Amino acid sequence: MAKPSPPLSLAIVGSGIGGLALAIGLLKVGVPCTVYEGAARFDSDAIGAGIGLGPNSMKAIELMDERFAQLYDEVKVGNKAPEKIHEQIEILGAEEGFGALTGWTGGSVGHPEFTRSSAHRKALLDTMKSLIPEGTVKFNKRVVSLNQERSTKVEFEFGDGERIKVDAVIGCDGIKGMTRREVLESRFPEEVPAKYCNEYVYRAITSMENAKGILGTHAENAEWFMMESKGVAMYQISKGAELNVVVFVEDKKPWQGEQVATEVTREAMMADLEGFDKRLLKLMDYAKPMKWPLFHHSDTPTYYKGRICLLGDSAHASSPSQAAGAGQGLEDALILSKLLGLVNSPDELDVAFQVYDSIRRPRAQRIVQESKVVGEGYFLTHPKFGHDLQKVTDDANERLPKIWWHGLAADLKAAELDFKRLVGTPVKDEVQKG
Repeated sequence: MAKPSPPLSLAIVGSGIGGLALAIGLLKVGVPCTVYEGAARFDSDAIGAGIGLGPNSMKAIELMDERFAQLYDEVKVGNKAPEKIHEQIEILGAEEGFGALTGWTGGSVGHPEFTRSSAHRKALLDTMKSLIPEGTVKFNKRVVSLNQERSTKVEFEFGDGERIKVDAVIGCDGIKGMTRREVLESRFPEEVPAKYCNEYVYRAITSMENAKGILGTHAENAEWFMMESKGVAMYQISKGAELNVVVFVEDKKPWQGEQVATEVTREAMMADLEGFDKRLLKLMDYAKPMKWPLFHHSDTPTYYKGRICLLGDSAHASSPSQAAGAGQGLEDALILSKLLGLVNSPDELDVAFQVYDSIRRPRAQRIVQESKVVGEGYFLTHPKFGHDLQKVTDDANERLPKIWWHGLAADLKAAELDFKRLVGTPVKDEVQKG
């Protein structure tokens, strides 16, 4: 397909996983773009050191650029025990004995075609950076204003005073990004701020040597320890050299103050974890006493306004209960990059964003909303499951494959057909499953 002449001018705001993934996808289909990042460098210290990618995520990066998938293979790590290779998590009790004192021996959540995959977030970002040409990302470019009222172009102003105009902006600037405000504030102001998920987390990373000294072989495989209103998820990162630990605490009260982490005393942190097995408490020697509140975008009525479009956390930030947030951003990047590769003139950008919204928003928002409910189940406070770990395990095994085995190839085909129909390009009325 002939490309626009002159080429489209596309600005991506934010160089996190979503922004870099979109850049990789656009470059693969021959669409130039520039990524604007407010920080002085890539964010190698991003919140949340570990990241897990399910089969849908792996399919997205493979369809986006096969080199991306190959490079990720070099940094990922799975469960060590051969019998747990196809297991996402093992569900155990968090109390003394990990449930054994009441007869619970563990619940396996997985699928015969699932392969556990996780990495350090820095390693994933480094992999992505290697696929993006030098100069594509502009640093120290904090966007202070956007304006698309007076023309079909979007006008930018940066904190350093520079002004530019582009054909379109894709906001990958995170859960509190200004692009979300620009898209929603005039029509849906109540949906601009993220909503508290009624939970917060403590985080820790320790060497595998330390972890095995405390947990034994439990440290070598992904596990989620549950008890009422609190729990611990852990899995290997850094090619198995480190253990990533996230402690979840349910909080029925509204979050007070800014949507940022707050420092607490170590005594207050440990009081939150009362009732944990002593081995889990020992892991907290490696945690900073920082309380990280979790927020999400449970209801986003649209992902675009004019020539500004949202992707990843700026569109659908989610609680981490299903380990699906990063994967949804990768799916966004796949669909949007392929659509933008079909655009022949700036006038067709509106159609590309419309089709992207129609395909991605229903699935992504459903997962955000579901993840909140799943979190209640994992806190053993949901009336459907109560304290029954077997019911929690069975629900996960029924629910997660619907996320993992989603037909991305079919989404791509549907996106192409919808786009061509709307711009008046003759197409065959056929959608293949994939």
